[in-house]
Amino acid sequence: MKQSLMQIYDTRVAEGALHPDAAQRAVLPLLEDIRVALETPPKKQGLFSRLSRHRPEPVKGLYLWGGVGRGKSMLMDLFCGAVAVPKRRVHFHAFMQEVQAQIEAARRAKVEDALLPVADGIARDIRLLCFDEMQITDIADAMIVGRLFEELFARGVTVVTTSNRAPEELYKNGLNRQLFLPFIDIIRQKLTVHEIISETDYRQHRLTGAQVYFHPLGKAATAAMDALWGELTGNDPGTPLKIEVKGRDVIIPHFHSGVGRASFWDLCAHALGPADYLAIAGAMRVLMIDDIPQLSADNFNQAKRFVTLIDALYEAKVRLICSAADEPERLYFEGEGSFEFERTASRLREMQDADWGKAAE
Repeated sequence: MKQSLMQIYDTRVAEGALHPDAAQRAVLPLLEDIRVALETPPKKQGLFSRLSRHRPEPVKGLYLWGGVGRGKSMLMDLFCGAVAVPKRRVHFHAFMQEVQAQIEAARRAKVEDALLPVADGIARDIRLLCFDEMQITDIADAMIVGRLFEELFARGVTVVTTSNRAPEELYKNGLNRQLFLPFIDIIRQKLTVHEIISETDYRQHRLTGAQVYFHPLGKAATAAMDALWGELTGNDPGTPLKIEVKGRDVIIPHFHSGVGRASFWDLCAHALGPADYLAIAGAMRVLMIDDIPQLSADNFNQAKRFVTLIDALYEAKVRLICSAADEPERLYFEGEGSFEFERTASRLREMQDADWGKAAE
């Protein structure tokens, strides 16, 4: 007899692969109901239904949200691995990039409604879409996501997704957000919205007592950063995160489930300002910064941007992990700007504390 998700979970707990968590267990019956409904053979359709291009009403999905490190991705792994229907699991940002590319190709082919063949192609191959990290930061995504999901639901596709934000917080303060609001209603209609509330933050637990500031730069620092990235992401390489700020794109080269990674030069060598850094701080809960150099009057503009970035991360309580040329107090110790940098050095020290960032969860 096929094991239930609860039985699979309990087996992994007994084996020591998982820690028992009441909040996680509360999610399992919701996922089990979806699995059973998806695997139950559909009723025979009448002639009218067979002639219609629409599939039957999809099984109601799940929108699972909560703070970083609550086990959402683990639960998605367990569910997606167990359900026996045509399915796809994909990071939401990567999925939307694919959709945008397919829509553009359809437009070039002079398709009158470019979204329809995209929805047809997705629904032709799967009955279940599992998303990691639903997050809307791009206006192009915001303007099409509602209609795209309407078309997928009309074709019988079930959606299960994780997010760090409640549906009402998606695309908050985004450009033309009023056009996005109907999508929140669609989520509420087609998905069960469940917040996972746990006293245990497993990602924070993995960082407790861990070194998070590595110097000097070199192979050892890079290896340490790589090891922490692997620990926090399950060795996922991540995908680029595009954040639209006032009509331009800010790119975080590697992003996975609330964890971002970029070099100092990615973040500070370009003409970014406070709004950009606030958007970055709002998009993640852990940020890894590689290769912070020695700072001086020679790279004064980059140093000023770095100060602004650290201020934004500090105020947002983002967990910071970085590699640098020297200790915080010795990164910028002479010349114009050195006095102002003292506060940044102090914050870099404070942000190394094991409890840093817990207030944000």
